[in-house]
Parts: sequence; C-alpha cells; structure tokens
Amino acid sequence: MGCKYDFDTVIDRHRTGCLKVDALGERFGRDDLKAMWIADMDFAVSPAIIEALTNRLSHPILGYPCQCDSYIDSIVRWSARRHGFDITRDELTFIPGVVKGIAYAINYFTRPGEGIIIQPPVYHPFKMVIEGNQRRAAVNPLIYDDVNLRYRMNIAHLEECMADPTVTMMILCNPHNPSGIQWDIATLQAVAALAVKHNVIVISDEIHGDLMLWGKKHIPFLSVSEEARRAGIMLAAPSKTFNIPGMVSSWMVVKNAALRDPFYRWMEANEFNDPILLAMVATEAAYNHGEDWLNQLIGYVQENIIAVEQSISGHFPDRKVKAVRPDASFLGWLDFTGLGLEQRDLVSLIIDNAKLALNDGEMFGTEGRGFMRLNVATPRASLLEATERIVKAVKSLNR
Repeated sequence: MGCKYDFDTVIDRHRTGCLKVDALGERFGRDDLKAMWIADMDFAVSPAIIEALTNRLSHPILGYPCQCDSYIDSIVRWSARRHGFDITRDELTFIPGVVKGIAYAINYFTRPGEGIIIQPPVYHPFKMVIEGNQRRAAVNPLIYDDVNLRYRMNIAHLEECMADPTVTMMILCNPHNPSGIQWDIATLQAVAALAVKHNVIVISDEIHGDLMLWGKKHIPFLSVSEEARRAGIMLAAPSKTFNIPGMVSSWMVVKNAALRDPFYRWMEANEFNDPILLAMVATEAAYNHGEDWLNQLIGYVQENIIAVEQSISGHFPDRKVKAVRPDASFLGWLDFTGLGLEQRDLVSLIIDNAKLALNDGEMFGTEGRGFMRLNVATPRASLLEATERIVKAVKSLNR
C-alpha cells in the first residue's frame, strides 16, 4: 500500500460554487444547516487526479478532444480488474452524466406516453427525466422488510408491469439508491428474463457499483445472462467513486449490436457522446492510479456507517429509529417510521430542530415516507456531531 490518505480533515466548501453547501438557502429555506444530503463526499480527491488535471492545464491549448484510446482502455481495464466484467471498445462510449445517458435512451427508444418502470423508493431524477420527457412512470414498488431492514423486488408485480404493451423500458438501480442494496444474481436474471419475454429495454444505472462495502462484490446487470446482454444498457461513472461529479464524466455499455449500433450513431450525429477533455483526463487518472485511495476510502466509509448504526441502536433500543445497512456507497437510509410522524413533521424535526440538511425520504417516492437519507462521506467528527443532533432532536419529542 502507498501513502495513507486523510479523510479526517474538515474542508470548508463554502463559496466554491458547491451545490451541497452554497445552495442550502435555496433548497432548504435556511443556510445555517450542516450539509449531509446530496451524494458527493467532503473528502479531498485522490492526488493522482489533481496532478493529472494540473499537468493537462499546464498546456496552453485546450482544443477539441478526441475519445482517445488510453481513456477507453482505462475503463476496460478497470471493469475487468475491479468487477471481472469484460467490455470491448466498440461496446463503450462516453456520456456526459448518467442521467443524461438515461435521457438519451428514453428519447431514442421510447415514445411520448409510453410507460417506463421505476422501483421506488428510488433515485428521484428517474421519475423526473421520465415525466419531463412526456413519458409515464410505471411504478413497481420494492418490498421493505422492517425487521431485517432489507428490500426485495416484487417480481410478480414487475411482470404485471412489463406485460402492459405500453411499457417499453425499465430503469434499474444497481446497486440501489437510496437503500444501498446490491441485487443478487437470481434477481437480476429474473429481471432480464422478463424484459426479453415482454420486449422491454432495461437501463441499468450502476454509478455506485465501485463503492461496494463489507467485501461484497458488484454484479453488473449485463454480466448475469445472455438475456441481460440482449435487453440491457449499462451506465456507470467514476464520479461517485472518486468524488468528481463536477467532471460530468460517465460511460455507457451496450452489448447487443442491434440496440447499440443505431443508438450510438444517433448519439454521434447529435454530438451527445462527444468527449469532454478534462472529464477524460480525470477518469483515466482515477482508474489507472486511484485504486489505493478508493480502497482506503471504503474502509473509512464502513467505519462511519458502523458509527451511525451504533449511535442509533444505542440510543433507540426500542427501534423507533433504525439505520438500513447499505451493501454499497456512502448513503445511509434512516427509518424513522417508528416515531409515527407525518413526513412534514419529520422533515421539520431534522431541518429546524437538528439543523441538518438531509434528503427527504419522500422525494424518492411515497414509499420513502418516514425515511431520511444521510450522506456519511464526511469526516468522522462531523458525522458524529450530526448523529448527536439527530438523537437529541428525536428525544426532544418526548419532553
């Protein structure tokens, strides 16, 4: 192992054009909150990425970039090394963000009024990009086990959704956001089999797949069966993994040439997949030189999750507040349903009493009522202060 990276230093992000802190007043109605919401980390990125960007910016010309071989090769090698998933160069293309990639697929493969399946509680831009493009969100809610704090898919209901001839696409979150569930092979195979049976395209958002916790392995959707490769389009990125979402660097994989070739030609004609210079530089540096940083980050995030769990379980042995343990990523899904509060009162408790900016669980769908999403990718001292605020706020309800 190389150097030990510092995840404990608190870095002031104010006045840097940072959505997480500089938009608090606009998003939460007050700017005196501790920001623990949007999914970017409060950690300095790998020095290798900063060095690569600095070196490139030292050249005085920033002309049109090409999708260079070294950029593509860095993704191919990363996928094989990290996940045992093989990608060929022709199957891969740059996209300027995962949600944009989803929007491209929606606009190319579906028509206004058609149904697109989502599985709430789920990442809220899925519904926004569907409805914003005049499509219809077909809802296949996940089933929550509030004893074991796990979610599972309702496969029988999923087939009912796919059997609707107006439903032509599904957006799969793998690993799932906000719960952090990594879907198992059997579940993913079932989704793929139903998709082929009912002629549904599956868009698999795998942006959190590099951030697997507790020694678990990411399972790319396109790896589970021939049916998945026939029906699936995979989207991934270094942005969450290496804390570079401002680089808007993402990529897409389509194994099925019948889907891929006309789709990629359409994107090329519209310059939707034209590469962004610094995005490619950052991606290549991350995948080639950032793995030791990532491994240390994962260890730190795991310890942060344990710290939250211990605080919650220690103060609430009656389980009126619970923490859902994620399989992946740095997002904590907190279950406050035992308090019996209306969602607006829960949100007020967190914002106005605890003075914390967390994501309102209901933004992920009505199935998120009674929940809040907590970003634990912050220095531990700051995280412990946030959990203490939550505990104090909840206990104030009994006074």
